[in-house]
Amino acid sequence: MSTTGAESARPAAGTARIAVDCRMSGKSGIGAFIDGILPFFIRSGNELLLLLPPEGLHGSSLREAADAAPNVRTLCCPQKPFSLQELLFFPRGLARQINACDVYFSPYCNIPAGIRIPVYSTIHDIVFLDMPELAGRAGTFVRAMFYRYAIYRSKELFTVSEFSRGRIREKLRCKKTVHVVYSALPESISSPVTQRPPKTDTVIFIGNIKKHKGLALLLQAFGEFRKGFPSGAHRPQLVIVGSQEHFRTKDSAAQALLQNAEEEGITFTGHIGDAELKTLLMQARVLAQPSLYEGFGLPPLQALCCGTNAVISDIPVFKEIYSGFPVTFFSAGDTAALAQKLREAWENPDPPPPFPQKYAFSKTASRILSVLAPATKDTAAYSQ
Repeated sequence: MSTTGAESARPAAGTARIAVDCRMSGKSGIGAFIDGILPFFIRSGNELLLLLPPEGLHGSSLREAADAAPNVRTLCCPQKPFSLQELLFFPRGLARQINACDVYFSPYCNIPAGIRIPVYSTIHDIVFLDMPELAGRAGTFVRAMFYRYAIYRSKELFTVSEFSRGRIREKLRCKKTVHVVYSALPESISSPVTQRPPKTDTVIFIGNIKKHKGLALLLQAFGEFRKGFPSGAHRPQLVIVGSQEHFRTKDSAAQALLQNAEEEGITFTGHIGDAELKTLLMQARVLAQPSLYEGFGLPPLQALCCGTNAVISDIPVFKEIYSGFPVTFFSAGDTAALAQKLREAWENPDPPPPFPQKYAFSKTASRILSVLAPATKDTAAYSQ
């Protein structure tokens, strides 16, 4: 890998020069997506120009792979995604080096000013348009503008489920091609282990602070479920991956139910890494995912890979993603139904049976590259 300072020569025949926005590397959600596909981009042999944040790529193995690859150059890009500097004052020197490539790929829907080559962006979901109460009128309007601008500027787009593709087409009236490229798990979670730790008396929840993740519903259902157990060492505990402080200003309904969290058997992990998350998943008796809306929804897949049964809401995207998988569905939004399914899963000591190996970042990257690489023939039309 080299740090770019000048435009590169045209790559060998059959390869493409692809600028890839990696500024969200290491962040949850979008960062995990770009970090997951990037190793396969590097191995593809295409010439890559990686736009990096000042701190560089996340994870030593990813940094080492990029450093060792002769087809990878980097460009430090301190301008933050969705900032005014990116949207209005993106440095011409950076844009010039990006425009020396054939195509520009964004793992999200932010596109810097001054990009003249074909753009391919990604809209993972449009939850804030489908559930405007999450962001309020102003926040929903701003997000809608970003989505529409991404559609306007992009030659084609990517998303992570058929559900999201349908919502993008309908809600945003998108007429351009939207490719479905499913998300997947990082190797740190999906890799097999030689010995699993013993199960503990825990239900695990993985989600962020947004209300559509259904935490308030889970807290109510967990309280009902837990009433059926006598006090003692083996009474179920709810482990919430994240920090309680984040819920104080973001989800008032959940916060009201967390006033006596410790007394009710509810604990927070705080910030943890992939290794600790994997251990907690392997130890849990069951994962609960009561989401009201998702673009894909990884935690049930994480749980299955770690030998833990999953109880999940029957929202359309989960029905799509987990069709044929050994998960337990409950009626979304129904507290009593979730409590009942938790009881049934708790009483089942058997690990989940084998399930389809449908999702992998190797497949995701291959699908994206199959769209990006042929696009080089149209570069001239976008450079004028």
